[in-house]
Amino acid sequence: MRKSALATAALIAGIAMLLTCPTAIAGDKDDDWKSLKNESKRLKIDEMADAALDEVMNTNWKAQELFESAHGWAAFDNLKIAFGISGGGGNGVAIQKESGERTYMKMGTGGIGFGLGGQKYQVIFLFQDEKTYHNFVVKGWKADASAQAAAGKDGANATTGFVNGIAVWQITGKGLMASVDISGTKYWKNKKLN
Repeated sequence: MRKSALATAALIAGIAMLLTCPTAIAGDKDDDWKSLKNESKRLKIDEMADAALDEVMNTNWKAQELFESAHGWAAFDNLKIAFGISGGGGNGVAIQKESGERTYMKMGTGGIGFGLGGQKYQVIFLFQDEKTYHNFVVKGWKADASAQAAAGKDGANATTGFVNGIAVWQITGKGLMASVDISGTKYWKNKKLN
């Protein structure tokens, strides 16, 4: 009984910290983002997406190869906070290669597990065909265990192809990650920016 009461108290404390810390960690950047007009927000998302794609293309030959045959791609800038439970969110854009049409999107994630602190990272998706791209953009998408498999067992040096029509890379402050775990993350269209 005592252990469950302690676990419950820890969970409640973790939730309280999680709800207050993203603002503290984001700090002025969060206030700056809220004060921007939609056109400026789109411009910032576009700059992040182009830089993230460049980093993946410049450091991963397999990504270059898959990009050539991809129908479209997407990039998201994420902030994930963990204090016993984890949560995060971010913005991104999906781009249809041939037309250059951009769809601005949001993402969110949450879970329970061990962890303490915050992590900022970008995720790059490549979409093999029009149907996969369309479903991601129009219907939204929730990552499951296959999303991790899409990165390949070797991650940054992956020699795998698309898994269920998608290939994924994650970039952190340490560079291209060796594995990607985005399971439990949901992606959807940003109504305010489209």
